[in-house]
Amino acid sequence: MMEMVSQAQFSANTGFLWRELPFTDRIRAAAAAGFDAVEFHDEAQGSDLTQIRDILAETGLPVCGLNVRMGATAGCAALPGHEDQARRDVDEALRVAEALGAGAVHVLAGRTSADADRAAYTRVLRHALDAGDRTILIEPISRAAIPDYFLHDISEAAALIDEISHARLKILFDCFHIAMEGGEIQAAFDQHAARIGHVQIASVPDRHEPGTEDDLDPASVIGHMQRAGYQGPFGCEYHPRSSVEAGLSWRAGLRNR
Repeated sequence: MMEMVSQAQFSANTGFLWRELPFTDRIRAAAAAGFDAVEFHDEAQGSDLTQIRDILAETGLPVCGLNVRMGATAGCAALPGHEDQARRDVDEALRVAEALGAGAVHVLAGRTSADADRAAYTRVLRHALDAGDRTILIEPISRAAIPDYFLHDISEAAALIDEISHARLKILFDCFHIAMEGGEIQAAFDQHAARIGHVQIASVPDRHEPGTEDDLDPASVIGHMQRAGYQGPFGCEYHPRSSVEAGLSWRAGLRNR
């Protein structure tokens, strides 16, 4: 297990890390801090893609994935009456993902209520799968983070994936959200391993650097996932307690183990 953890790769999430910097500088900061990849929220959709491509080439960092337009509602694919906008957001995200070589697009469902349009969400997901060749991700987001988000439960995410039944539709498995919804991380991962397309990590319950005042043991979690067959990078989507660089001892500690 320790050998596997030492070989783990980590992706810097620019939606959380270096928020004080312009988007382009966050990519350079990720490279300077020794990250293996980057992943975006929706920053790239409003950026000069030629410039972003040049910076990615300069740094040598691949892009794991990016979100569709988030807006005030954290996406809109399950919001009643927003299906056309959600399709446009998907098309734009796929265009950007192709231009930047991003491997996946996360289609956010949105903040909504009991009258959410699940049928529209499934249609938007099918559209995303038909419109491009990227992996399409859906993420259960905890009530602790977004109380009114459409999709909280990993079992509901699994049901959507089984219903749509497409090899490129996967779960974005965020350890923080799964744990905050009361799930046992390793058991949840094992149950849904075949459906998981990307993993994100943070401490629980404060969502800081992994391993800092943490209810989870990141070395144990990462080693378990690797032994179970997960080969992708671990997305670092956390709130730094001070600067990103000052808190990176967690990563060095894992690699040294």
